[in-house]
Amino acid sequence: MQARVSIRFKDGVLDPEAAAIEGALRGLGFDGVRGVRRVRVIELDLDTNEPEAAWASVERMCERLLANPVIEDASVEILKEG
Repeated sequence: MQARVSIRFKDGVLDPEAAAIEGALRGLGFDGVRGVRRVRVIELDLDTNEPEAAWASVERMCERLLANPVIEDASVEILKEG
C-alpha cells in the first residue's frame, strides 16, 4: 500500500519561499496570481494491505516526525496498489 502526505504551512504562517515565487511570477508578467502556497509531498510505501492501519500509522508518523503541528497542517491520502 502507498501513502501520500501533503504538508503545508497553516494560515497566517509566513512562507518566504512562496512569497518569493509569487513575486517572481509577477515579475515575469503573470499578474493574475493572487497567492502562492508551497506544499511539501512525501510518498511512502507501506508493508500493509489494510487502509485503516496504514492511515493510522502515517498519522502517527506525521505527529512524531513529518510535520510540525504548531505551524503545519498535514493531510494523508492512502493509495491502493495496482
